[in-house]
Amino acid sequence: MKLRFTFGLLFSLLAFGFSSLTLAAEWPRQIQDSRGTHTLEQPPQRIVSTSVTLTGSLLAIDAPVVASGATSPGNRVADSQGFLKQWGDVAKQRQVQRLYIGEANAEAVAAQMPDLILISATGGDSAIMLYDQLSAIAPTLIINYDDKSWQQLLTQLGEITGHEQQAAQRIASFDKQLAEVKAQIALPPQPVTALVYNPAAHGANIWTPESAQGKLLQQLGFTQATLPANLQTSQTQGKRHDIIQVGGENLASALNGETLFLFAGDEQDARALAQNPLLKHLPAVQQQRVYPLGTETFRLDYYSASQLLARLTQLFKS
Repeated sequence: MKLRFTFGLLFSLLAFGFSSLTLAAEWPRQIQDSRGTHTLEQPPQRIVSTSVTLTGSLLAIDAPVVASGATSPGNRVADSQGFLKQWGDVAKQRQVQRLYIGEANAEAVAAQMPDLILISATGGDSAIMLYDQLSAIAPTLIINYDDKSWQQLLTQLGEITGHEQQAAQRIASFDKQLAEVKAQIALPPQPVTALVYNPAAHGANIWTPESAQGKLLQQLGFTQATLPANLQTSQTQGKRHDIIQVGGENLASALNGETLFLFAGDEQDARALAQNPLLKHLPAVQQQRVYPLGTETFRLDYYSASQLLARLTQLFKS
């Protein structure tokens, strides 16, 4: 009986490429962030994401996220829960609980009994001010997403959660789709300016080459316009790598691309930009090269990036 069991175990390990043995050997593992090195004793089973931006990537790799911070419900980018539209249905299927809307709440996090808490380093969904309180509840990691492609973020989260294989599969599937799209589309006049337009504030956030949006455009062969060296910008959201905030009289100078891509935008946003008297003279406006890429592209993850590829194919298929 013992011999039969031994051969059975050996066969199982061979069949699965020693994945179970490897997985067991990888824990505990050391994870480093801006606060130092953290030890995770075992794969997390109850992850709380305080950042609505990170949650979509966790869902994409089947990580056990049980609760998430949320944004204002029912707006242009979010569903009735305050979860981003591109993955809201997935969150509902997996019964992800909403922690709070907007401002982080340590008590709501603690009530979920997490064994891992994730915080974004920047952005409006960052709970970094509550780091000390949250880290007293469970191991807490600070994640930078403003200087990474969504694929790099997915890989990082895969390593943290033990879902490396799922992350690699998602990326491979997307990369295949990206190669197909790149071969099918004819690029519009270059360079392009990628932005989120805010007509009410008479301003915009310009995506940088370091942003997930910028990196994806580069993968597809687009060239991003270089902003004027003397451009005046603001930092109401703090120091970030992914966006440059411009407004007022500086907006026209910032939109210097031959083509404008409106992320987190629809046809209504494109019309609003084209009708702005301060922007009517722009070549991209005059030549009707202002393209809304969909409201779900506010934050890029596996889900929204896939939708973005479909939109670009629709617009520029040769």
